[in-house]
Amino acid sequence: MKLNNEEKVVLRILKNYSILYNANSISKVLGLTSMGSLKLLKRLEKQKIITLRKLSNIRFYSFNFENQYAKDYASLILRKEADSCSASVKRWVNEIRKVGIADIAIIFGSILRKSKNVQDIDVLFVVNKKDFSRLRKEVGKLNAISEKKIHPVYQAKEDLLKNFESKDEVVLEIVKGVVVFGERNFVELLEGAK
Repeated sequence: MKLNNEEKVVLRILKNYSILYNANSISKVLGLTSMGSLKLLKRLEKQKIITLRKLSNIRFYSFNFENQYAKDYASLILRKEADSCSASVKRWVNEIRKVGIADIAIIFGSILRKSKNVQDIDVLFVVNKKDFSRLRKEVGKLNAISEKKIHPVYQAKEDLLKNFESKDEVVLEIVKGVVVFGERNFVELLEGAK
């Protein structure tokens, strides 16, 4: 159940919300022809999943946060991305889903680059401050029985939004990872950040 090109485009535009993409830039990133990516973008625009913005005679596309269907579709694709990971990542997706206390969990780092010398599993947990200690205990239990340790990064939603505002490069890179759970919350978070 691999992602098709249309789904890859939606994820690219969604997760890189601060970058303006046109048909040419999408084609380079995804290895498509310019004409193929233009057709894809027009189809997504027609479905109101992305919106068109013209600057002089250049067309730029961004995710349509105003459309509930687009947000639901993005949530579905995020789930599909997590479910179609490689076996080594999928194992950790399933383990982290057991925690479930946080609003959002995102795997990022070396595990996604298919590196053979993965030391730990980097995970961003977006959590309410009142649930923080409970989440730490759950991650500790998981680390006690796992051969590779989860390296958690804890953020409150408000702190993460501040990091988005300040265009913190580390955080902007983390959100390009795989959303393990909290797909709808993730889309809403990006909507608040844009």
